[in-house]
Amino acid sequence: MNIILMFVSAALINNYVLTQFLGMCPFFGVTKKVDAAAGMGISVLFVTTLSSVLTLVFYVYVLRPLGLEYLQTPAFILIIASIVQFVELYMKKSLGSLYSTLGIYLPMITVNCVILGVALINTRYVSDEHPFLEALANSVGAGAGFLLALVLLAAIREKYENHPDVPWIFQGFPLALFSAGLMSIAFMGFQGLI
Repeated sequence: MNIILMFVSAALINNYVLTQFLGMCPFFGVTKKVDAAAGMGISVLFVTTLSSVLTLVFYVYVLRPLGLEYLQTPAFILIIASIVQFVELYMKKSLGSLYSTLGIYLPMITVNCVILGVALINTRYVSDEHPFLEALANSVGAGAGFLLALVLLAAIREKYENHPDVPWIFQGFPLALFSAGLMSIAFMGFQGLI
């Protein structure tokens, strides 16, 4: 039951984008089209899940026994960068159109603070009883919440792009900021869920 609660908490209640405001650069940069937002969200979900588990294994079995906990941030960034390079090569070879659509935002997954934040949170707040299951639930929930937020904002932006009822001064990025603020308020309504 605790694993399910961690997933729901990371995806909805403590959504890293809408309640903690992490990962805002790809959140606003890739959400002009739903297809690009979904591709970025799935990429972040994959990288978050894999990197969180690998960084936790590295932390538990290498850094902590050797007393090198202070090296966790650079070590985690190296692990995340390696996974992102794998994803980038795969997308370039298999999904060329999505690769070109995402552009600069795909390599920026390496420095996405959602991914690094989840990895750091997993090393501090998961229990010793089921650390890998809790880390997996937290990272999948964080990635799913990121995907949900990206797709929702992209759908809103697509609907109101060049809509005749939207004043010209609000079109584009101002409407995206306003929509993200309203989404954040709506997601804060999940606070009483658990």
